[in-house]
Amino acid sequence: MENYPVKVLLAFGETFDNNDALYKWLLNNGYPELAALSSCIRGSREAFQWLMVNGYPQLAALDNAIDNDVKALLWLRQHNFDFLVVFANACNRDPEAIAFLRQNDLEIFIHLSHKINQFRDSQHFDYHKLHF
Repeated sequence: MENYPVKVLLAFGETFDNNDALYKWLLNNGYPELAALSSCIRGSREAFQWLMVNGYPQLAALDNAIDNDVKALLWLRQHNFDFLVVFANACNRDPEAIAFLRQNDLEIFIHLSHKINQFRDSQHFDYHKLHF
């Protein structure tokens, strides 16, 4: 993820505020994997499958790692996606990961981790809405 232009990463972050225009911009301007990752983080199983089928298993693993899936973190490490491990840990409010990002002038990823956390913190589970 560290290779995307900052402008693109900012657009990705805005998708967590339900900015449909920027979501569509990602889809239509060569970044469908980031749109899928956004959908995936927001709970779409279809987006997870799309990432897997279209050559982005590392982003699917990132989604699971953000959800504290230890197997996903191990997979990312085993496949040398060390930065994604740091980013997932930052999304989980790990002070060491956040300090690493800050020390390496990667403030955009701190911003993204905050956006993801704001989204996750605003979600409310309602068992009455379960679909069987």
